[in-house]
Amino acid sequence: MLPYKRSKRVSDLLKEELADIIMRRLKDPRLGFLTVMDVTVTDDLRLARAYVSVLKEEERQQTLDALNSARSFIRSELAKRLRMKIIPDVEFRIDTSIERASRIDKLLKELKEGE
Repeated sequence: MLPYKRSKRVSDLLKEELADIIMRRLKDPRLGFLTVMDVTVTDDLRLARAYVSVLKEEERQQTLDALNSARSFIRSELAKRLRMKIIPDVEFRIDTSIERASRIDKLLKELKEGE
């Protein structure tokens, strides 16, 4: 048996390719400074959810709008780069893991100070 699922391998590959396409091929002025944090792919490889982190909080929505408007272009670029029968449809979402981690850290510090 394979060491891990095909969807995991595809998500790792998509993460690299999406970051490269966004950085080198997209020329939308609405794009802020962003990082592709993670990509999850469904088991049937038809849908990929890309979680992006945007540096400035006020630019999040316009960056997300720019990425979603470029979805068909990004998918066509992926089709050129990947040797896959089915290219997944890419859905972009804002990654909130950094905010959650900072909130947990803050709560732990408050508990420690309360002792």
